[in-house]
Amino acid sequence: TFSYPDCEKSALTDLSFQIRESEFVLVCGKSGCGKTTLMRHLKKSLVPYGIGDGAIWYYGEDLMLLDNRRDASEIGYVGQDPESQIVTDKVFHELAFGLESLGCEEKTMRLCVAEMASYFGIADWFERDVAALSGGQKQMLNLASVVVMRPDVLILDEPTSQLDPIAASTFLHTLRKLNEELGLTILLSEQRLEEAVPLADHLIVLEQGR
Repeated sequence: TFSYPDCEKSALTDLSFQIRESEFVLVCGKSGCGKTTLMRHLKKSLVPYGIGDGAIWYYGEDLMLLDNRRDASEIGYVGQDPESQIVTDKVFHELAFGLESLGCEEKTMRLCVAEMASYFGIADWFERDVAALSGGQKQMLNLASVVVMRPDVLILDEPTSQLDPIAASTFLHTLRKLNEELGLTILLSEQRLEEAVPLADHLIVLEQGR
């Protein structure tokens, strides 16, 4: 259960669910139902400020006690805005940024970045300026920049909301590929249900925070 400051109504109320390893879980509901609030609670560094009650367990550990390195490397997060997550000027810099922050040695980092560029099909624009990319390309880069750190869990909060239909379809197809081929546990909130529902093992449907 969670409430934002100075709000009488809870944003989340008595939520209880379990997600198993390698599952693809879809979170859906109308705008304002609490999807983003829920998703941010599953990444320690993004938990919103407010009054909460209850606990979130990650592999048997209290998520709030997880050390920052594990939070950064094991739980990946991609938000709605393709622009807001990008921090460097070049595609290859962006792919390497997370690994650099984790102190990865250069030889290993170069190998991982090259593998991800090939896997995500972005080798052709590997040396381009990030500013020259389309919205769909930027969001795919955001995804690749998270996956290059080899997370166990991938959390995505309406990642296709600002993409055109073709880019959105490509992005969702890539998520399914990551789930099937790499065994990533995926928690996706999405409005494009006609494409997202067939990908999911389970649905979590929110209505007014319940």
